[in-house]
Amino acid sequence: MSRSRDDRQPDRASPSPDELVAAADTTLSAAADAGIAAAAAELIGLSHAIHAEPELAFAETRSVAKTLAPLRARGFAIEAGAGDLNTAFVATYGSGELVVGICAEYDALPEIGHACGHNIIAAAAVGAGLGLAEVADACGLTVKVFGTPAEESGGGKVLMLERGVFDGVAMAMMVHPGPSDIVGARSLALADLSITFHGRAAHASAAPQQGRNAGDAVTVAQVALGLLRQHLAPGQQLHGIVNSGGVAPNIVPDRAELLYYLRAVDIASLDDLMQRASACFEAGALATGTTHDIRTLAPTYTELTPDAAVLYAYREQIAGIGRVPLAPELEAARPLGSTDMGNITNVIPGIHPIIGIDAAGAVTHQPEFAAACVTASADLAVIDGATALARTAIQIAGDQFHRERLLERSVQRQEDFR
Repeated sequence: MSRSRDDRQPDRASPSPDELVAAADTTLSAAADAGIAAAAAELIGLSHAIHAEPELAFAETRSVAKTLAPLRARGFAIEAGAGDLNTAFVATYGSGELVVGICAEYDALPEIGHACGHNIIAAAAVGAGLGLAEVADACGLTVKVFGTPAEESGGGKVLMLERGVFDGVAMAMMVHPGPSDIVGARSLALADLSITFHGRAAHASAAPQQGRNAGDAVTVAQVALGLLRQHLAPGQQLHGIVNSGGVAPNIVPDRAELLYYLRAVDIASLDDLMQRASACFEAGALATGTTHDIRTLAPTYTELTPDAAVLYAYREQIAGIGRVPLAPELEAARPLGSTDMGNITNVIPGIHPIIGIDAAGAVTHQPEFAAACVTASADLAVIDGATALARTAIQIAGDQFHRERLLERSVQRQEDFR
């Protein structure tokens, strides 16, 4: 006697909803991976091309053109000059309600070029964008690749954020190269300062009593800062250079300038450090009979505050492609420096992990690290970084709880700014 459909025993247990989601994620990730793999040679070429012509903050015209070329060819809609910044852009693909932002950086450092590896960042961001374009409709995504100038000095992301360029973005991501893989990378809040002392010029031999030495004010201020260092709170840092200190040995300098970075673990600690450092600058002026002024040269960078769920997804994905990141309990002891991506993560759920390259012991901001950023290891980081970012977006987009959480936060953020 045959059994009814309801009486039949299945050959195996039916897949659970979680298993169905995982299977869908795997299929979508494979499609994104294929898109990245197809563009691999172009992405590596982009990384090398940006590296070969380093450009400084807000002057990255050639780098922008190079970065946009593969996105334009894939059909991304391009908004050039985003936020009234000539070297900022937004490249958009898809129309899903969940808007994922991938940040590209491409500015270089004076004299040592791409010693922070922004060529890798730009190429990985483009790769992630191309991969996600393959699955945007299936994932309900709008993919935005943001070209963000002047990370090293100038705070391009902060300006873009303040001018509404990131409005509507539910999740923002990027990867940054370093000597090792660090998922939950830490950074310090940063103030970028110019301190100018104004004195009175005089003949240094014939009438030194007529002068008020701005160069001496710099010396006194730096001695005070050096003594302050022994009393700094954990995580507080200050370092700088003498940018100008006179024009000739026989002229008492009537102007001298310090350029200083102040850093701290968070904005509150940075405010405390600013007050204490300001007293040292004031002491230099007071001791020498000069005056001084303090200017902020770029927007203040806040510390990174990565989203825990997106961070967890990225850790799974980077491990899934064979990398072994630093253990979470060790991450707090490895500060990154400072980045304007911190300001993004303080407003939009996001991450800024480090993708490891073989730098032979060199660290960022060294010429040797710049050389390492166009090696085979760096090329692999471009592809792995793009793959991990794309897979992370797919995983989050397929998780109903976190998808809804990010959408709700995005809506709430827009309402708060009205």
